[in-house]
Amino acid sequence: MAIGTDFYGHDIDVADNFASQAINRLRGDKVPPVPQNFEVWYVYYANANPRLRSEINEISLDKGEITHQDCQDLYEKYINNGHNRETYQRAGDKIQMALQDVSGLMDNVKSNTKEFTIKLNGVNNRIAETAAPDDVKEILAEVVRETGRMMQYNAELEKRLNQSSLVMNDIKRDMELIRREAVTDGLTGLANRKSFDEQIQRLARESKKTGDIFSLIMIDIDHFKTFNDTYGHQVGDQVLRLVSLTLVNEVKGQDMAARYGGEEFALILPDTNENAATALANNLRKAVEKKEVINRSTGENLGQITISLGVAQFYGSEDPDDLIRRADKALYASKHKGRNQVTTAPTPHEEK
Repeated sequence: MAIGTDFYGHDIDVADNFASQAINRLRGDKVPPVPQNFEVWYVYYANANPRLRSEINEISLDKGEITHQDCQDLYEKYINNGHNRETYQRAGDKIQMALQDVSGLMDNVKSNTKEFTIKLNGVNNRIAETAAPDDVKEILAEVVRETGRMMQYNAELEKRLNQSSLVMNDIKRDMELIRREAVTDGLTGLANRKSFDEQIQRLARESKKTGDIFSLIMIDIDHFKTFNDTYGHQVGDQVLRLVSLTLVNEVKGQDMAARYGGEEFALILPDTNENAATALANNLRKAVEKKEVINRSTGENLGQITISLGVAQFYGSEDPDDLIRRADKALYASKHKGRNQVTTAPTPHEEK
């Protein structure tokens, strides 16, 4: 999306100042100045979104830098959803206009039909009162004229309704596209963090009611930062897509594969206990380990990548956040044990 001063309500001089700060920050951090990254820093310096500004400050304190991936995640979290809401609003306005147009057409139909009915009744009365053939011919000629006028109006009505139908179909397609974009990670095509949060909350509620089980696998690409810094963001993105495709190929049915954030992924597995989830996690680990990364721009073989995984089964006594914490803790246990491993989390009871 192009950045315009009207979007944030800044005059030219103020906008130019914020834009200059944003560009300088991107150059200083050696982050590519793509539109999404630029807008994140523009919003930061304009203080147009205090929550975004606060999270950037926290990341800076924690990591000392804001990476390309951080910018992309922040854009999706704080900015892109706002643009989607605007698009929804525009689509809603189009729908309202289309409905008003159809409503006006219906009013005209009722009016013209009523007028035509009155004229036909009048014709019927006149025929009943006259016996002269010439008068009957004149009356019938009038009926033909009125019927022709009504047919012409109906043809125009049909044309207008077809146009409205086409507009509504276009809006329906646009809304479906927006809906998919709102729940999908743009880089990998997996479910995004918002979808993940909604799904895990829903399954937790159902589990507490029905006792149904489900498990969670948290996944992290080993040494991704080093790989990304060595070969560049484009190759880093290629690695993310490669892992994502492996997840999609290995996961079936109701299971959800999501990008949790950065180089971390998550799998939500309904009706799956920790033993089955651990077996799947090992299959995923082996499948990724077999992949080789080829630099598309040079053709160079960059070697293999590996993933570390943590598995946890949900228990009705805990909250979804507790499940995520246990799976994440198991994931980092896999990393501390040497990476390219699967660790199953202890149950909440075993933790205590």
